[in-house]
Amino acid sequence: MSPPLVVFDLDGTLVDTAPDLVASLNHVVTQAGIQPVTYADLTHLVGHGARAMIERAFALRGRALGEEDLASQMKAFVEFYHGSMPGESLPYPGLVEALDRLQDAGLKLAVCTNKPEMLAKRLLDGLGLVDRFAAIAGGDTFSMRKPHAEHLLSTVANAGASAERAVMVGDSLNDILVARNAAVPSIAVPFGYSDVPIERLSPDRIIQHFDELTPELVKTMLERRK
Repeated sequence: MSPPLVVFDLDGTLVDTAPDLVASLNHVVTQAGIQPVTYADLTHLVGHGARAMIERAFALRGRALGEEDLASQMKAFVEFYHGSMPGESLPYPGLVEALDRLQDAGLKLAVCTNKPEMLAKRLLDGLGLVDRFAAIAGGDTFSMRKPHAEHLLSTVANAGASAERAVMVGDSLNDILVARNAAVPSIAVPFGYSDVPIERLSPDRIIQHFDELTPELVKTMLERRK
């Protein structure tokens, strides 16, 4: 039997990336003459990858982007964001200790994010976390992305694990939906970037702090599937 696998979302789950996402996005939009976005805007913008975030930021300010302009803005965003990593982004409190507990108990870890794979790996590497994960799948790793079930299922397969032995940890609708679509139990955190209270998304479990993420909790959730 393969060891249990805990799959994490990245932005708003593993790492608080808000300061750097806002700074990089504002680098792009202000150069285009658009009013800067704020932290209050972030929950509406994050979760579908950088391309959608840029498109939504412009739409928020009443300006549509054609494909050519969007590609140009995306290039500028990636260059600025990549060059500043890890910037002010930090793992959430208790995260590193939780990863230690899980790995010490023999569990495997993976990341499934709609952030481009290159940016996800660069961020995790800058924080000294990249080697923790058996697989890191971004929004451009496969031909589909969250909330499509295959994004999560393919991440699980790349980690050398089984979907029947996996749980998904996330902070927003796409994370809860991808888990549901893949028939994988979901654990939600309330401190991320969801634009609605996480309770309204009906995850299988909510933890208030990473101190609660233990091998015993994962085992309990997997046993409930039987």
